[in-house]
Amino acid sequence: MRTLARLEILRVLRNRKFMFFSVLYPVLLFMILTAGQKAAMVPYYMVAMCAFGAMTAVLMGNSERIARERDKGWVRQLRLTALPGRGYVLAKVAAAATVSLPSIVLVLLAGGAVKGVRMAAWQWAGVLLTSWAGSFVFAALGVAIGYVASAETARPVAMIAYFGLALLGGLWVPFDSFPGWLRDIANLLPARPYAALGQAVESGRAPHAGDVAVLVVYGLVFAGTAAWMYRKDTAKA
Repeated sequence: MRTLARLEILRVLRNRKFMFFSVLYPVLLFMILTAGQKAAMVPYYMVAMCAFGAMTAVLMGNSERIARERDKGWVRQLRLTALPGRGYVLAKVAAAATVSLPSIVLVLLAGGAVKGVRMAAWQWAGVLLTSWAGSFVFAALGVAIGYVASAETARPVAMIAYFGLALLGGLWVPFDSFPGWLRDIANLLPARPYAALGQAVESGRAPHAGDVAVLVVYGLVFAGTAAWMYRKDTAKA
């Protein structure tokens, strides 16, 4: 599992196009969204773009890459080894989540150095940690989509999930501007609780236990689906 995770990280780091969009795109979007905004809104968008950048890194590339690996027979070769389904999923999730770190760090650096966001040291560390830890949920979603969808449909399915979750999660527009019924729906989806973790830390509070619980449930469902699909394919081989 460790070997597979290491190989996955090295392969993604060599993909310059993917690294550009997953690392620099969220920073550029953060600068655009905060241009002309009131100073009070800048920390909100900083945390939101940390979440958005991590989702970009772990969801968009992971799903299509896995679907293509299945199509080319690479996953079939892995199934002939002793690697269990949980090991495959954990390796993919760990590799994807590791790649999400540069995007989170760059957004935080832009917030502090360019936009003048000021927080205590524990808050910077807390936003970094919650943004990174929460990305594991979406990394698992990317693995699940890669196993459920074909090589031709993985990208559109991932894009629908990616943009839909980002929009409903309040990553592009303030969540408080949503009507009440839409906020109720968004709170049941993973993107809003994910962003809320870092926003709670940014405001000086501990993350809400309900948000953590929602993410844990989604993480287990996504990872369990991916592991089940891996084992199902193994049984067919």
